[in-house]
Amino acid sequence: MKAVRFYAPGDVRVEEIQIPDCVPGEILVKVDACAVCGSDLKTFRVGNPRMKPPITMGHEFTGIIERIPERISGFEKGDRIVMATSISCGECLYCRKGLTNLCINLAPMGFAYNGGMAEYVTIPQKAITNGHLLKVPEGIKAEYAVLAEPLSCAVNSACQSRIGKGDFVLIMGGGPMAILNALAAREFGASKIFMTELSAPRLKQAGLFNIDRIINPSKENVKKIILEETSGYGADVVIVAAPATAPQEESLGLVRKQGTVCLFASLPKGKSSLNIDSRLIHYNEIHLTGSSDSTAKHVKRAVEMLSSSGFPAEKLVTHILGLDKINDAFKLMERGDALRVVLKP
Repeated sequence: MKAVRFYAPGDVRVEEIQIPDCVPGEILVKVDACAVCGSDLKTFRVGNPRMKPPITMGHEFTGIIERIPERISGFEKGDRIVMATSISCGECLYCRKGLTNLCINLAPMGFAYNGGMAEYVTIPQKAITNGHLLKVPEGIKAEYAVLAEPLSCAVNSACQSRIGKGDFVLIMGGGPMAILNALAAREFGASKIFMTELSAPRLKQAGLFNIDRIINPSKENVKKIILEETSGYGADVVIVAAPATAPQEESLGLVRKQGTVCLFASLPKGKSSLNIDSRLIHYNEIHLTGSSDSTAKHVKRAVEMLSSSGFPAEKLVTHILGLDKINDAFKLMERGDALRVVLKP
């Protein structure tokens, strides 16, 4: 079969390899779509310490069950599946609490296991046993079903941010994950959503979605606008979806008392220290949280969103390419020309 294989930073190859084995307890899936994540681009640029090359990339995938060597309750040949793709151990403190995304032995598809940028992928037994595999209702196209994984991360963000009906939400950043955060915020009841973004292509892309106002910080005063819109109180929730220091530091001055700031985007290792005013957190009783990855529960909610008639999946998937065009996908992402690039075997 054809597969996208990571060897080293800057060395990603499309190769012919053997179709993976599938032993009892596992499931073989015929992949028909896999999206390219920002983490895939980052891996291509600088590598990832969790990966032992060569390994097949890709964690935002969907496909049809091709083979089940032994009966597995709830799944049959022909089912379309998606995953909560960071596989938990099922035994640690966090797994026992249902916080599988925080598992101390997390093993993601495409990093610890061969991923979905291939014609076939084997779903590990641990993923099935620990509930990471989910069926997708008929009617969702393959190129849209791949959005379940990234959208589930935004669902987790909305949960961590405690977004409720009528909330004013500010999303800092305008990339694909920022847009997914905006869609999740609306799903959770936000009545008004503002977004900040500097990049001209991103500003244009974000304008295609149901966002009440998009602010360019290089031309407008973000704090002045937010305070004016909220009668001087600040946003109920601020989600920082831009991987940059400045918005993370500025976020505390944009949220109301007892509001929530969620650091969704991470900063590079070794460059992640912030200069913040802790008095704002103390006296304003600000809830400061992070959001990382997702659980099967979040993926299930994401699939429900994808199943709704009004979800703008066709606007999010901006490019569909063949597996052999992985380097073209990276270039589109580097230029900011794409939201989600989907590879189809």
